[in-house]
Amino acid sequence: MVARGAERGEALAAELGERAHFLAGDVGEPATAGRAVALAVERFGALDVLVNNAGIDHTAALESAPLGPVRQVFDVNFFGALQLMQAAAAVMLDRGGAIVNLTSRLASIGVPTMSLYAASKGALLALTRGAAVEWAGRGVRVNAVAPGLTETPLAREWIAAMEDPEAWRREVEATIPQGRLGSAEEVAAAVAYLASEEAGHVTGASLAIDGGYTAA
Repeated sequence: MVARGAERGEALAAELGERAHFLAGDVGEPATAGRAVALAVERFGALDVLVNNAGIDHTAALESAPLGPVRQVFDVNFFGALQLMQAAAAVMLDRGGAIVNLTSRLASIGVPTMSLYAASKGALLALTRGAAVEWAGRGVRVNAVAPGLTETPLAREWIAAMEDPEAWRREVEATIPQGRLGSAEEVAAAVAYLASEEAGHVTGASLAIDGGYTAA
């Protein structure tokens, strides 16, 4: 597990036990990817699965968005994933493995003030499909999971910051055909499926976990 928050990451690794190891690092920094893959190989003898789940949000009017924060979004959401994929490829190609990239419902639709975040996730989706085709003959599957609005601590903080949180939640849930936000467990189950041998003939796919939002 790789994240910037050392205290939370180390606590989670301790909770999970000896099967888990934590590396404090920013995936937007190029050196982090090599360190993460090296640690996995050192501790487990190989790298079988890479899940690119790190991401940062961004909202801004497109016409006036400063480029500094936009570059930071791409550094984490796109280049961070790319760097980890390249580092993983060094030990996965011709041996086999699975890569799952977390994109977003916004990789497929347009939402005001979310264009730049969506662009970073759309780029990651395009990279997923390209890598899937390029690496298919070398034993590495590459897929994406595209969550919609999901019940996470960040989402709850976001909702709580609204002027009328309950009314805002009802308004958002009304846009989702299933009438509710997703759960982190539902997203994790999709990731686990794509990483497993049960998905052995699945590559280049994007699995939407959004309650039907992008199908409506």
